[in-house]
Amino acid sequence: MDAFSRDFVRRKFSEFYSDPTHAIHPPEAINEREFAFFLFKERIMVRHKSVANFNGLKRLIQELEPSDIYYSCAYYENPEADMHKKGWLGADLVFDIDADHIPTSCDKIHDEWTCGHCRFNGKGPTPEKCPACGGQKFETKSWPCECCINSAREETVKLIDLLDKDFGFLENEIHVFFSGHRGYHVHVETEAIRLLDSIARKEIVDYVTGSGLNLSKKDRQSSGVESSSIFNLHEFGRYRRLKLDMRKFIETATRNNLADAGIKGRSSAAILEYKQQVLERCIEKGMWDSVRDIKNETWFKIAAYLTNLRIAVIDTVVTTDIHRLIRMNDTLHGKSGLLKVEFPLNHLVQFDPFREAVAFKEGTAKVIVSSAPQFRLGESTFGPYTKQEVELPTAAAILLICKGRAEVVKS
Repeated sequence: MDAFSRDFVRRKFSEFYSDPTHAIHPPEAINEREFAFFLFKERIMVRHKSVANFNGLKRLIQELEPSDIYYSCAYYENPEADMHKKGWLGADLVFDIDADHIPTSCDKIHDEWTCGHCRFNGKGPTPEKCPACGGQKFETKSWPCECCINSAREETVKLIDLLDKDFGFLENEIHVFFSGHRGYHVHVETEAIRLLDSIARKEIVDYVTGSGLNLSKKDRQSSGVESSSIFNLHEFGRYRRLKLDMRKFIETATRNNLADAGIKGRSSAAILEYKQQVLERCIEKGMWDSVRDIKNETWFKIAAYLTNLRIAVIDTVVTTDIHRLIRMNDTLHGKSGLLKVEFPLNHLVQFDPFREAVAFKEGTAKVIVSSAPQFRLGESTFGPYTKQEVELPTAAAILLICKGRAEVVKS
């Protein structure tokens, strides 16, 4: 982004925050939060700020004219102090679901990378090393397409299901947001989790992601020498949940369902033919090897398949960090110009970020687009563009500029 384009976006952001018709909903206990701001001009983070009330926060936004606004998930006695002097009082439980962490086919179409050393470039996921020179520093350009958003939404649906059914959090304790870029944030705000330390939050992460799930025990010969691993499930926690999932799967399984789980041939036929015995002996009594032609390998495959369907892909570092800064609700994302927006849990599937998170509804701007895939904002579709000058609605122009794919035409 050149200086002229950056100044254009900065002015538009500042005008947006100055507009009295736009409401920002500050976090609870605003005086106990740390606030941080990423600045347009200096390209630095200003943090360790605190405010007594919302008016104080609005004054800071007007003064700093930031590209991004954050607040701490943690509550502090002294939010402006250095980290070791802040006086940690607790923290909300937060989850970040981002398309950057989810394998998708679309990244090969719209994501680009350039080696910072030799300028060799390509499309798709960024390699660990440059194929041309071996360099490990890259400039990257991602894109928030509908496929990316849908993949993040699917993971968010699974996460909320776990928080509801497995952890028992109430609907009014779970808050879900579109992040403003390529994913979703989920906040859990309740006294029950506020004082959990990083270790306890890591246990929650492991449950959500299926990490450390042990589905086997060693079968020992009479001599005491280990011979093989046999399938085994405990009767509590996520093992109990997996057992319930396996029962439901077997009850309704078809040949195609079993094939999806990697079960074919004699094992598949045995499950379908002796379904009642499988449910009673294997699932209920844990006698996993009691039905002919259904071996340990079969159960491992089914368990792995159902576990992958259940677990959610999250940024694990965000959830375990008890001092984490998170983007503030109703504020603009500096990489897209879209809003971070909260919506009801039951609206997750229907929520359309390319309509409901669009902040700039008026005006146009002329830009020179280097490259951009086809994209939609509101009811309009734009692109694809390659090295061309176009006049676009402000929201579309800002999206392209923020993504490093366009520059404002100097008048």
